[in-house]
Amino acid sequence: MEQRISFITLGVADISRARAFYETLGWKALPQSNESVTFFQCGGIVFALFGRTDLAEDARVAPYGEGFSGVALAHNVRTREEVDAVLAEAEAAGGRILKPGEEAFWGGYTGYFSDPDNHVWEVAWNPGGMLGEDGSFRFPER
Repeated sequence: MEQRISFITLGVADISRARAFYETLGWKALPQSNESVTFFQCGGIVFALFGRTDLAEDARVAPYGEGFSGVALAHNVRTREEVDAVLAEAEAAGGRILKPGEEAFWGGYTGYFSDPDNHVWEVAWNPGGMLGEDGSFRFPER
């Protein structure tokens, strides 16, 4: 298996509501989107919104479990100040701040929000990495 992630798909309660949340953040849905699924191009990865029950059925798992799923998505930014700006933007769009921006033990600055379906997002400035023009994040080779 090649080392690659091609899609990240979130199972959501209401695709229209979830799509509106991400579009309010300035994201542009791809033309391949429809009432059953929404796609956003994110650098070299496609981010998809799919009905939670349909996604669970497709994967042959239960659609609801207990507590935190153990998954956090990350959105890295170019400056420390952008962390607070993105958190504020997410809150204004209907997200919930889980942890305001603060200094991280690893030397960066980070905070967390959840979208309307309680998917956890980290917003981080990492001075040890490089963010490309296309939004791709890379650690420098050693």
